[in-house]
Amino acid sequence: MRLELPPEPVYFVNRDDELERAVRAVTEWRGRSRPLVLSLSGPVGLGKTELAGLLARTLIASHSFPHGVLSVDLDDFRVDGVLDPGDVLSQLLTSLDVAPDQIQAPYAGRCRQYWNRTSAAKLVLLLDNARYASEVVPLLPASGDSVVIVTSHGPLHDLEAGAAVDLALPPLEEQAAAELFELIARDHRLSADPVTARAVVRLCDGLPAALHVAGRWVRAHRLRPLSRILADLRAELDEKGVSGVEHIWDTAYADLSRSAALLYRLLPHHPGETFTLHSATALSGLGPDACEDALEELDRAGLLDLRLLSLTEAGQLRLPGPQRGHALRRSRRDAAEGEVAEAQVRLLRWFVRQAQLADRFAAGRRLTVVDLFAPVPGAPDVPLEDPETVADADVRTERAERAARWLAEERHVLFGCSRLAHGRGMDTEVVALSEPVWTHALDHPHQSEVTELFRRTVDSAVRHGNAGWLVRTRCQLARPLWEAGELGEAEDQLNAAMSACRLLADSEQDRKLAASAVEHRGMLKGARGEWRAALVDFTASRDLHRAIPNPYGVLLQTYRMGEAHAKAGDLEAAHALLREAHAGFVAKNRERLIGRSAFALAGVLHRLGRTAEARELYEQSLARADRRRAGFDRARVHDALAELDTAEGNPADAEEHRTAARALRRRNGLA
Repeated sequence: MRLELPPEPVYFVNRDDELERAVRAVTEWRGRSRPLVLSLSGPVGLGKTELAGLLARTLIASHSFPHGVLSVDLDDFRVDGVLDPGDVLSQLLTSLDVAPDQIQAPYAGRCRQYWNRTSAAKLVLLLDNARYASEVVPLLPASGDSVVIVTSHGPLHDLEAGAAVDLALPPLEEQAAAELFELIARDHRLSADPVTARAVVRLCDGLPAALHVAGRWVRAHRLRPLSRILADLRAELDEKGVSGVEHIWDTAYADLSRSAALLYRLLPHHPGETFTLHSATALSGLGPDACEDALEELDRAGLLDLRLLSLTEAGQLRLPGPQRGHALRRSRRDAAEGEVAEAQVRLLRWFVRQAQLADRFAAGRRLTVVDLFAPVPGAPDVPLEDPETVADADVRTERAERAARWLAEERHVLFGCSRLAHGRGMDTEVVALSEPVWTHALDHPHQSEVTELFRRTVDSAVRHGNAGWLVRTRCQLARPLWEAGELGEAEDQLNAAMSACRLLADSEQDRKLAASAVEHRGMLKGARGEWRAALVDFTASRDLHRAIPNPYGVLLQTYRMGEAHAKAGDLEAAHALLREAHAGFVAKNRERLIGRSAFALAGVLHRLGRTAEARELYEQSLARADRRRAGFDRARVHDALAELDTAEGNPADAEEHRTAARALRRRNGLA
């Protein structure tokens, strides 16, 4: 039996699912006139070649393939990137015991010889590094009893449906990556410093080739602490890339069209770790059709994995860390002067507009201090829809929820855009981005990145000198500060905001800003437990809104006053105010405040002994918080329902709610 296979890999982990799927497919295959094709695809460095060899050995051991395994690396037969299938057929015929002088010269003759030799064969054929399905088809044995294993950097879409099994390889998950790293390194420093060991694993981003490099570094530097190895390895990967893989990426990049190469160079400059089809279009400046073509070309070249599109609602894609480093190196070498700066500015302005639209759709029209940005030519908006353009309440709610989910999924890009805009001195963009983050943070408090973003926003407002911006941004920063218990610094920010109010004019927006500053001062007093004093500020803020007039502001302060009365023990006054506020929010379709006012009103009803009404409102509040995926609100409603069940003698139900609340706090970093 001929076995044209290299030795088994020494270390190999976590491809059991792919092996099981492949073996099952072979077992269930009913031989036809053509062989079954097992297609292993994925970017370079994922261990496809090693898995193909392991799979071939597994099939030989578990099934009858008396003619053994033939193996060909198609890259060995390329000349200037072009494959001559006739040369590959000559190699395969030689492996099938055809004497070199008997191999026919014409390509058609070689095909007939190959078909004749394989018509009754039961063999495994391993074709490594295929680029196109058209390279594979002429090499298929003429027997349905054979199996062909193909590896490729990108998907081979043109292989015949039903005769090919797609086994697309993802990067290793962190646990499997850590296991492989430990097997390669075999060093006590990993267990002695698990935090740094985990950082090394994450640096490799699930790429086995990078993990092998990291493991060899640990073994080669026995005296260095792991922290130094991490720093040196990061510098090495940044400068030189992953040995054994870098040249393959370089070859794939060299074969790209001008548009695909441009996009590849720009992607590592995209803020945040992820990008979407829409943001890539804005970044590249290519226009929708050309950008789609470029992304598909990168996928075929093994420089991008489009399978990630289906994993998130926003359709987020990413370059794994080592490959992102390669794209960045190509950018440093090949980018034209101003290419990156122009792309980033274009993307920033596009993303500000998308975030502004999502903010408006999710939270409704409200006070903001930066006008909606204009569309970016050649970069269409994300397909979010305005809830206010339809009458159906369910459709309005669905549209608002979708916009809120977009903000949640893209929050890290929002943070990255804020950092980039601040560094470029784009103060208007920085302040504009703070408003969507404000909307997101109301449902997802206690995020350190939110506080950092609002600090940058205050800095941009100070740098720009706009009085309205100063009032708004200092109020924005004060809230996460007092939520984190930093009451003194929150007071400093609000005192500065009140001082900036003296610089405001008498426009409607400026009067709203002044009323908002008074409201925030009251909220800080509430955070300190000074609810009577807070009530004075909320009442004053409501009077300011009435004088503008601003009906929504009046409604919001009515809600604040109801909360303050409830905290102060004035339950009847709280009930009247909160009932009025809740009805007003329902009429105005303010999703978040409908849920929060329902929660506050339910708490008052519970204390008044009207538990049936309280339970109904709590459940309404929970349903709305679930739709918004607001972990903070969901947890506190579960806590309230637990108290209600305990009071009504339902301990099992109460414990279920407490368990749900604990899980939500852990999941959302609120514990």
